[in-house]
Amino acid sequence: MADAAATAGAAGSGTRSGSKQSTNPADNYHLARRRTLQVVVSSLLTEAGFESAEKASVETLTEMLQSYISEIGRSAKSYCEHTARTQPTLSDIVVTLVEMGFNVDTLPAYAKRSQRMVITAPPVTNQPVTPKALTAGQNRPHPPHIPSHFPEFPDPHTYIKTPTYREPVSDYQVLREKAASQRRDVERALTRFMAKTGETQSLFKDDVSTFPLIAARPFTIPYLTALLPSELEMQQMEETDSSEQDEQTDTENLPLHISPVRRQGTGHGCEEGTAGKVARPGGQGKKVSEKGE
Repeated sequence: MADAAATAGAAGSGTRSGSKQSTNPADNYHLARRRTLQVVVSSLLTEAGFESAEKASVETLTEMLQSYISEIGRSAKSYCEHTARTQPTLSDIVVTLVEMGFNVDTLPAYAKRSQRMVITAPPVTNQPVTPKALTAGQNRPHPPHIPSHFPEFPDPHTYIKTPTYREPVSDYQVLREKAASQRRDVERALTRFMAKTGETQSLFKDDVSTFPLIAARPFTIPYLTALLPSELEMQQMEETDSSEQDEQTDTENLPLHISPVRRQGTGHGCEEGTAGKVARPGGQGKKVSEKGE
């Protein structure tokens, strides 16, 4: 009876997967895992006293068993991460079963039951190999203060940086061409602005908007520009006036310099008073003498 149920489950899984034969290792791994779950469901049905089962019922029970096991694994992982661990332990699984409403005390008696069926180990299937990402260069190892289970450092090419600014051009010819181009653009823009806002003249009588020229404004007194000094002469005059004013200011700020003269006796206790020269700006020093008896 057990063999019939197991055969039915295996036949159902073989029919399900027979139409979709895949050479992908990942697909083969998932199919082998699904077949193992179906064999387990068939064994449980045989222990419960069933002689046969429909394909839909076996598939439904297999899906329920897979969901139950997946929920246990997910909850156990959450509990271990909550306690700052990366791998679940037996205590995490026990807490998960208790949280899901399962009586953990009945597990030893259920594992030692006399009517349990022994399922042969499924054929070994290689787990799908995760393809390695393309790496450029050798990754930097972790420093001593970083645990080994932390993720690795990024590839060396991710640290390469490219400046977004350009180096200033120092070539004389390029700078001259750039300055001439900017000056030409400014002149064109100013000419267009004056042509749009002021009076213009056209080279063509029929089309006034083509090649507009800025209208010349005649002077009321045409000979006035010849009588007025040019900009260069005005600049030279201003520089001359400023230099003369600076010299005059420096002369007024000069201090007075007095040079002392040694006293000489004239006899009979008479002495000549001190004499000195007073320096005054713009002239020679004046003698000042004082006599005392």
